[in-house]
Order: sequence, then C-alpha cells, then structure tokens
Amino acid sequence: LEALEYRGYDSAGVAVFHDGKVSVVRATGKLIELKKKLAEETSTSFKGGQLGIGHTRWATHGRPTENNAHPHTSGRISLIHNGIIENYTDLRRDLESRGYEFLSDTDTEVAAHLLQSLVVTGKSPLDAMRELCRRVRGSYAFLAIDSEYPDRILVAKNSTPIILGCGEHESFIASDIPALLPHTRSIIVLEDGDLAEVKTDSIRIEN
Repeated sequence: LEALEYRGYDSAGVAVFHDGKVSVVRATGKLIELKKKLAEETSTSFKGGQLGIGHTRWATHGRPTENNAHPHTSGRISLIHNGIIENYTDLRRDLESRGYEFLSDTDTEVAAHLLQSLVVTGKSPLDAMRELCRRVRGSYAFLAIDSEYPDRILVAKNSTPIILGCGEHESFIASDIPALLPHTRSIIVLEDGDLAEVKTDSIRIEN
C-alpha cells in the first residue's frame, strides 16, 4: 500500500483470513494510522494470515470516515473496489428491500452485499463475481474474499487498472506495477472484462 501512496488517499484498510475467519481493520488518514491500529491488534490473524486484501481509498461516495473505508464486509464476503458504480442507487434500493443493512455511504458496499446475496444462493465464488459484473454499470477493479473459500481471491476488471504477480508459492494483485516489483517480475496485466481466481500456486483468468 505504501508503494501506491502517490495516487492519493484519505483512508485505508485490510482484511486478512486466518484460522477460519476474516479480520478487518480500517483507519482514516495516512497509512501510519492503519499501522498504529494493526500494532494494537491482539488477533493472530494479522501476524499469521495466509491470504489478505488491502486498499487505500480516495472518497468518491461519502466522507472519509472509518465506516466508508474499504474493505467492506457482508456475511462471507470482504471486498475492495477502485472505480465508480454508476447504478449503485438502484442496486442499493433493491438490496435494502431484501433486508441488507448498509453501514456506509459508499457505492462499494453495494457490491459487497450483492456478491454475498449471490454466493448464498449456491453459486461458486467465480460465478457469483461474474453475475455481479453483469449487474453493475460503471468502472471497477474488484477484489473479494469469500470466507468459505479461503484459498482464493476473486478479481474483476473494467476500465480500472489491475495487475497480477506470480511468485514462488505465492500470488499478488495490485493496481500498479511498483507495488509488485519487490516481490516478483512475473506480471500479468488484466484486460477489460477479465475475471480471475487467484490462488497460491495458480491463477485462472477468463473473459
């Protein structure tokens, strides 16, 4: 996340899977504030987690508050997003009518709830992400964790940069190359319409 600070941001957060659950920590302000909160965490999740996602946010929907910071969580799903969901008002209205409670003012929380509503129907995580992308209008780079499938990170891209990195028994995802250079020189640039399922030793991409 520090390698991407040049893009500007007003809040940050991480979600890490460890020992059967996902733990989320978010903070407003610079990354030093997130570091402080992580240092105070007694959970072993942030020390021994095998999978995680992190995000620095520049407010587009809602003020820079902790509730509006990413990742957003809904049931099994933790999700981060770069971009703007243009039809989020209609999607939010539909989800609220089905009992989903919103804790933020962001368009991104709509995507988290919608993905959760799809995985609980029995769809595979990748099928659910594909259906999410069918329903969403706008620009996005989505990353999501499903706590029932903790061996993978789901990725989708449209009009917002996202790249994948291949390491030795490890895989990486970022919005720009500088974040990955300390870890790998083997990089895949996703195209608009691509979906990916990223695991430790494999990366599956489809369009």
